[in-house]
Amino acid sequence: MTIRILPTVADPELARALGGLLSQLPGVEPFPALADSTALVDTLAALAGASIEELPEVVLVHEHIGPLPALELVREVALRFPAVGVVLVTADAGPALYSAAMDAGARGICALPPSYDELAARTQAAAQWAVGVRRHLGGSGEARAAGPGGHLITVAGAKGGVGTTLTAVQLALAAQAAGRRVVLVDMDLQAGDVASYLDVQFRRSIADLAQISDITPRVLQEAVFQHPSGVGLLLAPGEGERGEEVTDLVARQAMTALRSRYDLVVVDCGTQMTSAGSAAIEMADRALLVVTPDVVAVRAAKRMARLWDRLQIRKAEETHTLVNRYTRSGEIQPGLIERATGTRALRTTVPAAFKELQPAVDSGRMQDLDAKSTVKQALWTLAGELGLTDGGQAQQGGARHGRTGGADRSGGGLRKRRALT
Repeated sequence: MTIRILPTVADPELARALGGLLSQLPGVEPFPALADSTALVDTLAALAGASIEELPEVVLVHEHIGPLPALELVREVALRFPAVGVVLVTADAGPALYSAAMDAGARGICALPPSYDELAARTQAAAQWAVGVRRHLGGSGEARAAGPGGHLITVAGAKGGVGTTLTAVQLALAAQAAGRRVVLVDMDLQAGDVASYLDVQFRRSIADLAQISDITPRVLQEAVFQHPSGVGLLLAPGEGERGEEVTDLVARQAMTALRSRYDLVVVDCGTQMTSAGSAAIEMADRALLVVTPDVVAVRAAKRMARLWDRLQIRKAEETHTLVNRYTRSGEIQPGLIERATGTRALRTTVPAAFKELQPAVDSGRMQDLDAKSTVKQALWTLAGELGLTDGGQAQQGGARHGRTGGADRSGGGLRKRRALT
């Protein structure tokens, strides 16, 4: 077996030294060294776009690479290109860095200055792991090539009762109706309601993936329930205490595996911050924060956005706010929410019309929500705004529910602004 190795080293002298050693290793085909993290990610994305077989088996990442820090680059490659083994090259091979590198997704550490024997051992182990992953991804013919994978969108609530699960469910149904392969993940680990909203009784859940180190297509198939609507469901555990088994590492592995098999992964993160939910939000292409136009909910959204920012999960300006139960006559408008939270308010808003929802909520069959429902029309329009559909299905039966962007009403608006600060 030929092992293709791609070094990413900013230091020209070290690059030459590594290249010389790699060329001496039996069965190794070294790629020309890359000098920065951007070049590495772009190169891997281009190769993955052609075929999983075009990717190198091993990537070497030097500790002083930039502009992305080495551990962040390791995490990025491990998440986006799971069929590539990453080895960190560092002068500090101590236990603390080793643990951090493993948590980021590295398959090994090679100490500097590099030695023939250690480099051979580390690259061989990483290559064997990569070959095993590719066998699982491609052997059954069911999985797509590794690479950036499907789109990942998370939906979190500023507080309880703002419509988080309703939003996640309808976005998934809209994308499925548009012909995309969709999986809906219930990451509200203690109190998930996706199963209740879609009339599902299924014993397996995301907690069943906690003890599995290699999430293969067959493992996913057993854990994901195929709903009659066509949406795949990875549910929260029925026993809330089992939610503790779902760590951030489990969430990262599950999200990566799902993205390799589905066009779209929609994650309902609920309203409680957990390590698993935080990992999903950090990985997401888009993160939605659902809020209602009242002072308590907007304050909660502001706290949540600041928490994500402090924990470096996601910057506030990269978070999209969805206003639910919106009324044009209300004193709190999307523009005010945008300014108060520092987030980006979506153009689409969802009207206050619970009477339309009540029959579907009470029967637990949200998939049967009437197409004439203004709430459904708004959420399917939102799916179009987010690029989850082609826009045709999103606008069926009615006009768009765009936000007004108008000025706050003078007296009440001023009082509300003061209350939100």
